[in-house]
Amino acid sequence: MANWKFGIIGCGSVADFHIEAIRQIEEASLVAVASRTGAKAQAIAEREGCAWTTDYRELLARNDVDIVCVTTPSGSHATIGLEVVNAGKHLIIEKPISMNVADAERLVQAARAKNVTLSVISQRRFEAQNQAIKRVLDEGALGKLLLVEVSLPFHRSQSYYDSAQWRGTIAEDGGALMNQGIHCLDLLLWFAGEVHTVFGKVATQTHEMEAEDLGLAILQFKNGAFGTIMASTSIRPGFAATIHLYGEKGTIKLEGSTIVHWTVPGRSEPTWTEEGAYGGITDPRSIASDFHQSQLLDVMASIEAGEEPLVTGEAGLRAVRLVEQIYKSAAEGRQLTL
Repeated sequence: MANWKFGIIGCGSVADFHIEAIRQIEEASLVAVASRTGAKAQAIAEREGCAWTTDYRELLARNDVDIVCVTTPSGSHATIGLEVVNAGKHLIIEKPISMNVADAERLVQAARAKNVTLSVISQRRFEAQNQAIKRVLDEGALGKLLLVEVSLPFHRSQSYYDSAQWRGTIAEDGGALMNQGIHCLDLLLWFAGEVHTVFGKVATQTHEMEAEDLGLAILQFKNGAFGTIMASTSIRPGFAATIHLYGEKGTIKLEGSTIVHWTVPGRSEPTWTEEGAYGGITDPRSIASDFHQSQLLDVMASIEAGEEPLVTGEAGLRAVRLVEQIYKSAAEGRQLTL
């Protein structure tokens, strides 16, 4: 594998996961970081031995940057991402890909037009238990899929939302569905496929913020299966997210990163464990960088092979489209057909 040169735009706490992942990959190196706050960029640059700037366009103009990670607040993802791909750089963008479908579509189309790779951080796909579940589903071992239940009973304090003006806003951050729930929604779509109908409800119940702290939805997938979604940041003290998959031949129940029930005919339950792999229940920083590392390696390998990465821009678009349709359904009080 070639040595890939990375740049990072955005030096907040999320950038730390990318920096640690790059540091652990032998075939990768961090050559430059950019932040509007010069002190943040300079501190990281001195620690990591790389260049820094307060103007991300200077980073994009560098010939020694191959792949750019965008780790800015969510509302700027699409705007900065477009500049990244138009500069001819491969792009790894933090979730969500954008705050609306229109911006996500523009970004996906631009990446294809420029023939650069676009991947959205959905690192939970790389966890071993989720890979095992995906194989079982793809091989039909559960038979016809009947129902998939997603529950994300997280907690965030009011001080979390008060920590920055953009937090909890619809345009810049999103609520429990777009921000915290997006990883589970990506897994839901990866496991169950395209959505056919959506009926949603949202509310802001315990926080002073614009976006929702509770989102609910009932879905039907194109394959006939049903789905339910609950995502909240109001549940005390906060619990691990769960995904339950019910098929005509068996059931798989996932709690956090642990399979707590496995009834799959002809398939023995996986015996490995990944203690500490799941986090973010009450603190968004309490996750490991291991699976960011896995996703970065996947992107590097896909570029070299001329193939699409496991998580494409289109995957990020589908997750945002689902959230947008839940919001629209809630606003109109009716079921929508996608």
